Amino acid sequence: MPDFLPPELRVPSRQDVAGVMMRWLQPLVVDGEVRTCPECGAYRDWIVFCMRDDSIWLRCRAGHETKEPGLDAVWFNRHSGPVDQFHPTLEEGLRHLGH
Repeated sequence: MPDFLPPELRVPSRQDVAGVMMRWLQPLVVDGEVRTCPECGAYRDWIVFCMRDDSIWLRCRAGHETKEPGLDAVWFNRHSGPVDQFHPTLEEGLRHLGH
């Protein structure tokens, strides 16, 4: 049976993209501790990335990125809303989220 939707109407699967991201404005508390950027000390207004390998990365407003081993894809899926756009580059995705 042919695919139900034509290719131009299909959404990429999680394996077709490098990752998904969301904005997290409030302080991020993991295991009872507020996460801060190890480089600049920022503690709010994160971009949270869930990568294809299910690892979680945090990016502060200054652009510093750090892996967050205390979070996983299950946490991300529970806290993120539905995907509303796909972006061909990281920079375009960050602009869309106000970074």
